[in-house]
Parts: sequence; structure tokens; C-alpha cells
Amino acid sequence: MRYLVSIIIPVYNSEKFLKRCLDSLTAQTLKEIELICIDDGSTDNSAHILDDYCRKHSNMTVIHQCNSGLSSARNRGLNVAQGEYVCFIDSDDWVDNNFTEKLYNAAAEYQADIAVGGIIRLHKFRRKYYLKFNNFVCSSDFKEKVNLCCLPKLSYVWNKIYRTEFLIRNNLKFEEGRIYEDIIFTPQVLYYSNKIVTVPNTYYYYWRGTNTLVKRRDKKALKDVDYAHKFSVKFFAERNIDLTPKILQVKRVRIFGQTILKISENSEQKTIRIFNIPVYSLKK
Repeated sequence: MRYLVSIIIPVYNSEKFLKRCLDSLTAQTLKEIELICIDDGSTDNSAHILDDYCRKHSNMTVIHQCNSGLSSARNRGLNVAQGEYVCFIDSDDWVDNNFTEKLYNAAAEYQADIAVGGIIRLHKFRRKYYLKFNNFVCSSDFKEKVNLCCLPKLSYVWNKIYRTEFLIRNNLKFEEGRIYEDIIFTPQVLYYSNKIVTVPNTYYYYWRGTNTLVKRRDKKALKDVDYAHKFSVKFFAERNIDLTPKILQVKRVRIFGQTILKISENSEQKTIRIFNIPVYSLKK
């Protein structure tokens, strides 16, 4: 079969959410897809779940490797991907059933190297639109691509599909041995892509669990996030992209883990929110 989209799913100790992720992928309305699951040395039941699904789905491949990190797992998947396009799904997240079909059709229609879908973030009983598109918008201008994808704030790789040949031709891979690799990867793929297209009415569901990497605050995490942000700032500056207004200060008042009061201040505006409802805003 000729695959239109290769879906790469790095997996590490995700047994609690893995079936939810795989069920959303095996139910995709686009049938010409392959699922490439990289078991990155899981010590829980994830490997058994993957092998069980693989026996039931002929378009699914499972690769078991020693724990080498998220970037290594994604690169391993890229090395074997056969699809015209490729996308990355984290194993505790999921997507709409029409996610790959809508993104692929848009990319093919607009001849874009990248198609971008919306993001809904979920945490326990909370649900929030992180990125929402109302229209198809196609752009080849780097600054507009950055704005459409809300970089650097939302430097995520997983709400997009990428033309495989484009990634190979530009040698675009994930920097191994680091976390926050999205912040390094995403600016580069946007810059080198011929154009991107935004796709309305289909979503990636981003689950903020208790063990997510973005909550790490150890020495390596702090070092890597500093490295990634410096790389991103330098990359944009060298291409004359002004990322202002930047958030200069955010203050929060929490009670029992719930944010009651939030004060956000940047170079242009100060905003006060109570229970996430704007009650005061002042232009500077």
C-alpha cells in the first residue's frame, strides 16, 4: 500500500493513556496511513499493549529500543517512515478521527510542506482551546507562518503534518540528548518549508498529566530549556523576526491549586484576570 501519512508515536511508560491514543489513530478516516510506534524502553505494560495492537492492525509497526529519549525515538521513526507526509503524536494524547485526512487533503490541495491543525489542552476537568483556526490560510512568509503557529509560545510538533521529502532534503531531525526539542525543531521547519496551511475544525488533544516532561524542574530540564530558548531567540533574530511584545511578568494567586488572580504584563499592555476572566486591561 502507498501510505499518505506516517504517524510516529514515541512511547515510554504510557500504559494508562496508550489505548486512548491508539484507538484514535486506528479509527482515522484516512486509511492510507501507517502507525510507527517506538517503545523507548518502557518498564510498564506499554510494550505489551503495543504488541497486542500490532497483531490486530496490519498497518502498524512496533520498534522496541533501549531508553534513549523522545528525540531519538522520533528520529528512529523518521528513518523508517514510508508516507508522503509524517506526523508525530505523543502517546498520552489523541486526535480527532478526521485529523490526518483533513490535514493531508489541505496540504495536497495547497501543495504545502506543512499543514497545521488546532490544539485543545485538557487537564483533569478543564478544557481549553490553545490554537483554533476558523479558515484555511496558506502562507509562504516566514513571519506570518510564525504568527499563525503562535511561536515561540506554542512550538509544538504534534499538531502538524510534514512532507517527508522536505524533512529529508533539509536534514531536519530532532536534536538528541535534550528535552524541549520542539523549541529547536519547529522554527527550523517553518523557515525551510515552502508554505504552510492552517486547517479548521480538526484538533489535537493535548493531555497535561502529572508526569509530563514540560513540568520537569530538575537541573537538566532547566539547562535544556535555557539552551532551546536561546537557540530559538538567535534563530529568529538572525532572520529579522521581532517576537515582541514578550510577556515580561506574570503573577498568579492560587488557592488549592486553582488560579484565582492572574496579572500579565508585557511591553504594550497590562491585563488582570479573575478566574481567567479579564476584568482590567490597560494599553501602555
